[in-house]
Amino acid sequence: MASIKPIITRFSLIFDYKATMVVSLFSARNAFFISLCLFAALYRPVLSRPAKFADDFRITWSDTHITQIDGGRAIQLKLDPSSGCGFASKKQYLFGRVSMKIKLIPGDSAGTVAAFYMNSDTDSVRDELDFEFLGNRSGQPYTVQTNVFAHGKGDREQRVNLWFDPSREFHEYAISWNHLRIVFYVDNVPIRVYKNNEARKVPYPRFQPMGVYSTLWEADDWATRGGLEKINWSGAPFYAYCKDFDIEGCSVPGPADCPTNPTNWWEGNAYHQLSPVEARSYRWVRVNHMIYDYCTDKSRFSVPPPECSAGI
Repeated sequence: MASIKPIITRFSLIFDYKATMVVSLFSARNAFFISLCLFAALYRPVLSRPAKFADDFRITWSDTHITQIDGGRAIQLKLDPSSGCGFASKKQYLFGRVSMKIKLIPGDSAGTVAAFYMNSDTDSVRDELDFEFLGNRSGQPYTVQTNVFAHGKGDREQRVNLWFDPSREFHEYAISWNHLRIVFYVDNVPIRVYKNNEARKVPYPRFQPMGVYSTLWEADDWATRGGLEKINWSGAPFYAYCKDFDIEGCSVPGPADCPTNPTNWWEGNAYHQLSPVEARSYRWVRVNHMIYDYCTDKSRFSVPPPECSAGI
């Protein structure tokens, strides 16, 4: 590990061999899925010490609406009729893994959007990897939309209804990015895989470093049921929370050989494809919780984009 410590932000790898046995009255399908999650958590490397907000991030929009709490280890984001808010990493990164734990707006959050994403900030040729959490009316599932922009081309939306209430407690959302693939994770469960298909002339984000961003704003013209559900400002202010910020990647500017160094852990063989456990979890999400996939939207694409037949 000594050879890569200088090029990686806060790299501290441990193995957690503890798992809690959960016994409850779930359906066989849910019990099977929970066992997969426990198995994945058992063997996945975890970070030993999440960072404070100020270590890696700065407020970029409406500092009156972002409050550091718990000694700077967490932040509160506020949305009201006057403003939303946002923050960004102090550095940009080229490949690696970024994650944070988020607790979303409870109750009637229709018309609101909370986002966690990476962006190259290069306008028309930007690269971007998005988590967007679309607010809902009380009692409805929260929807997470993911999107991938490469060389300025997006329109690759997928939507998944989360299988839990993300406003009751914190859940981890992560983006893993290397030369071969991008994976979006929710609590270590892969919900999306975007492979490098440059051989099929599909752009892939591998040249531009990206910053890490999070925002909370009003978007009731499209966010909930295509804009049919409007924001209820009588419930404002709306609050979301973030903590356990982590970035592991090649900072730019930084050592020039970092992004191409094959010894970076995220470039290892274990990260070239999903493990068997991850693949089963991924299929479970797609079968039971995916509600939209641009690859199957014939109203937009009479012929599916070439990356859609690439598999995982």
